[in-house]
Amino acid sequence: MSSRPLYLGPRLKRLRRELGLTQQAMADELGISPSYIALIERNQRPLTADLLIRLARAYKLDMADLAADDRDDYARRLTDSLRDPIFADIDLPPLEVADVAASFPGVTEALLRLYGAWQREQQALAEQRHAEPGSSATDPVGEARRFVAARRNYFPTIDSKAEELAVEIDKAGGGQEWLRQQGVRVRFMPPDVMMDAIRRYDRHNEQLLIDDTLSLSSRTWQVMQHIAYTALRNEISSIIRGETFASQTVANLVRRALAGYAAAALLMPYDRFARAVDGRRYDIDALAGLFGTSFEQVAHRLTTLNRPGQERVPFFFIRVDAAGNVSKRLDGAGFPFAAHGGGCPLWSVHDVFRTPGMVSTQWLELPDGQRFFSIARTVTSGGGGFDRPSTTRAIALACAADHANKLIYAAGTDPKLVRATPIGVTCRLCHRAQCTARAEPPLGRDILPDDYRQAAEPFSFAES
Repeated sequence: MSSRPLYLGPRLKRLRRELGLTQQAMADELGISPSYIALIERNQRPLTADLLIRLARAYKLDMADLAADDRDDYARRLTDSLRDPIFADIDLPPLEVADVAASFPGVTEALLRLYGAWQREQQALAEQRHAEPGSSATDPVGEARRFVAARRNYFPTIDSKAEELAVEIDKAGGGQEWLRQQGVRVRFMPPDVMMDAIRRYDRHNEQLLIDDTLSLSSRTWQVMQHIAYTALRNEISSIIRGETFASQTVANLVRRALAGYAAAALLMPYDRFARAVDGRRYDIDALAGLFGTSFEQVAHRLTTLNRPGQERVPFFFIRVDAAGNVSKRLDGAGFPFAAHGGGCPLWSVHDVFRTPGMVSTQWLELPDGQRFFSIARTVTSGGGGFDRPSTTRAIALACAADHANKLIYAAGTDPKLVRATPIGVTCRLCHRAQCTARAEPPLGRDILPDDYRQAAEPFSFAES
C-alpha cells in the first residue's frame, strides 16, 4: 500500500450508493460519525488503514482493490483525453493536469464522463451516416425489440421454469415468504431511505428493499422481478449467451426484457393464465383482479401466449406517452407499425388521454383493406404521495379482426359489417387523399398548388 495518505472520497461515495446506504447507515455499520463519512467523501480526510479494514470486513470487499489509489489512473486518463485535437490550442502542462486529478477527483470524473459521452455521440453519428436503412448499429432499443419479435415474444425455457417455481411460491404462501425461506428478508421502506430506487437488493444484509409507496400490484411485481433475476438467472443467461449483440447496451436491454417476461410468467403461469383467458374472454380488468396484477401487466402477458399447440389470440402491444413517444412495443398479429416517425392520429390510443382509466375499443382498417380490433386505455405509474411525480401513458392491444369475436370487448359484433376507422401506418406511408388529420404528405407524390383551390385536407397531391 502506498505510504502517502489515501484520499478515496469519490470511490467511497460510489460504493455507498451502490450498496444503497445513507451516510448515517454506513457510519453506524463502521462505528464512526456521519460527518466523518461526509468529510472522507469530499476528500477532506484520508481513508485510514483501520477504516479500510472495517470497510473490507463489513461489505466483503477485496482490500487491495478498495485501497488502490485512483490518482495516477485519473491523471493518465485525463491526460489521454486532453490529447484530443479539439484541445490542441490550449496550453495544458502535465503538472497542472496531474494536480487537477489528484486534488479534484470529482471534477476529473465529471470531465472524463463528459468526454466519454461526447466520443460515443460522435461515433454514433458517424455510424448513422454509413449505416444501411434499418440497421440497428445506432438503435439498441430497436435491436432488442427485434430480438424479442423474432421469437414471437415466447421463451419456453423461462415459461417452463417459471411454472415450476410458481408452484413452490404458492405453497410457501407468496413471493415474500418464499424469499424468506431462501434467507432473504423483504422490507418496504420510505422513499428517502430508498434513495431514488423503487427496488434494491442489499447483499450485505440479505434484504430486498422496496419503495413502500408503490401499489400492491407494483410491490408484488418488484418481488417477482427479484426472483426472476436470481432464481431464473441461468435460464435468462443461457438465452443471452447464445446471441451476439451489437453492444452491451443491447444485451442489457434484452436481459431486462427477459426478466420482465419471467416476472410475468411467475405471476401468471402459462397454463393457468391461458385457461383463465379463455374463461374470462380476454377481459383484462377481470384477469388483473384474478391474478393480483395491473392492467398493463395482463395486457403485456397476453402477447406471450404462443406455446405451440396452446396458442391464444396473437396481439400487437404498444405503449405511448401524450407526445406520441413509443416506450414499449411488442410486435405481433401482423399489425404494421412504422419504425420511424409518428403513428396515425386517428387511432384511439392517442385519444384515450381525454378519458383516463376508461377502455376504448375501435375497429381499424388499413389502406390495403386489412382490418384489426383495438383496445386502448391509459395507465399510470409513479405517484404514491403528494409530491411524488406520476406518469400517464396509453397502451393498446390490437388483433386481427377475425379473432375479435373471442374477446368480450367485441361480443356480438360482425367484423365484416362494422364501420371501421380508416388509418395508415404513418403519414409518410399513407396515400389516403381524404384525410384531414394528415401531418405530412406521402412519399413519392407531388403536392398540388392551391392558388385557385384549397382543399379541406392539409395537402392535395397528384393521383400519380
